[in-house]
Amino acid sequence: MRTRIIPTLLLKGHGFYKSQKFKDLRYLGDPINILKIFNEKEVDEVLILDISASKEGAEPQYDLLRDLAGEAFMPLGYGGGIKDLAQIKKILNMGFEKVCINASALNNPQFVKEAAKVFGSSTISVMIDVKKSFFGRYEVYNHTNGKSSSEPIKWAKELEELGVGEIVLNSVDRDGVMKGYDLELVKEISSQVKVPLVASGGAGSIQDLYSAVGSGASAVAAGSLFVFQGPLKAVLISYPSDDDCNRVGFSR
Repeated sequence: MRTRIIPTLLLKGHGFYKSQKFKDLRYLGDPINILKIFNEKEVDEVLILDISASKEGAEPQYDLLRDLAGEAFMPLGYGGGIKDLAQIKKILNMGFEKVCINASALNNPQFVKEAAKVFGSSTISVMIDVKKSFFGRYEVYNHTNGKSSSEPIKWAKELEELGVGEIVLNSVDRDGVMKGYDLELVKEISSQVKVPLVASGGAGSIQDLYSAVGSGASAVAAGSLFVFQGPLKAVLISYPSDDDCNRVGFSR
């Protein structure tokens, strides 16, 4: 089975951005233009996350999402501001393959169960943002209020029982740093759940993608790796070819 490599794009207003440790946003460009480039590179899937919708309690930007879905040749996932089933239905009807829920799942776990039951598990993924505490303990981080709560393993197991089709495991501490995934975290969670796990946060090379899969990830997501080039991090959209992956033993 082909291992998915998923560019993650952060949407704010009408632009795509990249963050570092959930801060220091850097503008990347026009969403339509960036999606067109990913079309040409035949990417496996793209995950679009509206980073302001949940914080501001705003609705998803339906008009923009409709334009993006109409432009994309690859499967699309969307997260941000999703609070009810009607929103999910509207987004899926636009052509998005799945939705990625985060804050609403923490606030109301039963919402995830209802969504999976109504739309099918394969369309519902949940992102778990994980941050290390001052004492070095992994904790689930809620980006809407900046607070940490339950243990990631406990939360992942609960999500599996609720029927999610996929868990996106994201390291806040490694976001945008490009020094590799938190492989310890990936191993820990993947060994405890059977639901597909997407590693996110920290990829800086194709070797990092390979290492995450070797640690138990079913798929890998990244942002900086696909939008920055060189030590000065010039904005340049890229995506690894099959040959690139094969050079490090990453068979796709």
